[in-house]
Amino acid sequence: MTTPAEPRGAEPAPDRSRARGRRRRRLRTVLTVIVAVCAAVVAGVAGLSLVRSAGSGQPAAHHAAAGSGAAGPAGTGSAPVHAAKGDTAALPTLSPAQLAGQRVIYSYSGLTPPARLFRWIRAGKVAGVIFFGGNISSPSQLAGVVAELDRANASPHNPLRHYPLLLMTDQEGGLVRRLPGAPELSEKQIGEALQPAAAAKDAGRGAGRNLAGLGLNVNLAPVLDVYRTPGDFDDQFGRSYSASAHQVSYLGAGFIRAQQATGVAATAKHFPGLGAAAAAQNTDEQPVTLDVPLRVLHRTDEYPYQAAIRAGVRLVMVSWAVYPALDPQAPAGLSAKVIGGELRQRLGFTGVTITDALEAGALHAYGTTPRRATLAAGAGMDLILCSAQQAAQGNQARSALSEDYRQGKLGQAAFRAAVRRVLALRSSLRG
Repeated sequence: MTTPAEPRGAEPAPDRSRARGRRRRRLRTVLTVIVAVCAAVVAGVAGLSLVRSAGSGQPAAHHAAAGSGAAGPAGTGSAPVHAAKGDTAALPTLSPAQLAGQRVIYSYSGLTPPARLFRWIRAGKVAGVIFFGGNISSPSQLAGVVAELDRANASPHNPLRHYPLLLMTDQEGGLVRRLPGAPELSEKQIGEALQPAAAAKDAGRGAGRNLAGLGLNVNLAPVLDVYRTPGDFDDQFGRSYSASAHQVSYLGAGFIRAQQATGVAATAKHFPGLGAAAAAQNTDEQPVTLDVPLRVLHRTDEYPYQAAIRAGVRLVMVSWAVYPALDPQAPAGLSAKVIGGELRQRLGFTGVTITDALEAGALHAYGTTPRRATLAAGAGMDLILCSAQQAAQGNQARSALSEDYRQGKLGQAAFRAAVRRVLALRSSLRG
């Protein structure tokens, strides 16, 4: 092929190529500068929008599930932004006392909540309330109390007024029911039913509808303990589906999915499992050590939690028993090895953790309410369950958490991450 002759006065072909290369490089440089300037302008506009939205009092639109699987209905709305170095998500502007309050579940005695509990709710210092049989005379009475609590939470003085309170109870079924009605079957009866999978789904759906009908949005169920022998701690009260980890796994997951489809969050308990406890080994009353080999804990006791997490369970309650194979030094609910290592890292749970009753006899050696609350929070528990039916207990826990947060004794980044998880859960449970 013959190369065409060059016009007179033109540069030789190799020189023209170098010139074209120089022009292309200059063009690329100009385009790079233009793109960088545009990006900076967009970032500035976005930052200005976030600043203008601060203090609006609206909850964040949480697009990620509070659990590691499918989530229930999520809340929407624009978020107040209070940027803090190291935060991975925005939080409303909250005082240390208000931040601490988001980690405490309160309780009270009698049929009427005390005035100070309403006052703390209006001030944004309460994450939720648990109800017991002594708080309930009838479904209509409880619905009235829930409406009063919701009105207090909607106070214009509450920076978290757009996040619903976590209103919870234990409605496992069988002997453990705070409300009349569903689910009537115990877990043991469900496991022995002719169609256990259908029975578990019916129980979850019934529990959810029962609680939702009264304004409650969290059920501290199901129990995922795999019992070992007839008449042991779980089996004597009918609180375990089966001695088969596989059966507990699929029945628990069925209950969770059915209940959460009604808008009521489920709580898998008591991680990593109380199935090996003998009849007299009750953590509510005394310290309990379950010397279960690690292989058995993984293959049996923790096995149902894998399915629960895949099912999107919103909360996990951690046991007060000691498991030497995991951490011989502390009860599970006070152990970062159990909470952060087993539950978070090994199993991948990203939802909300909640303690068992803070006043439990198993914690006798761990001092007062303030001490127990700060130990649990420091180990990685998100919610502290103050269920002694004394509002002052929750206030003591909140005050201790607030003080340790303010002084830096509790890591502030981890503390705020726990609050974000709790607020994500609260936001997602709006009706």
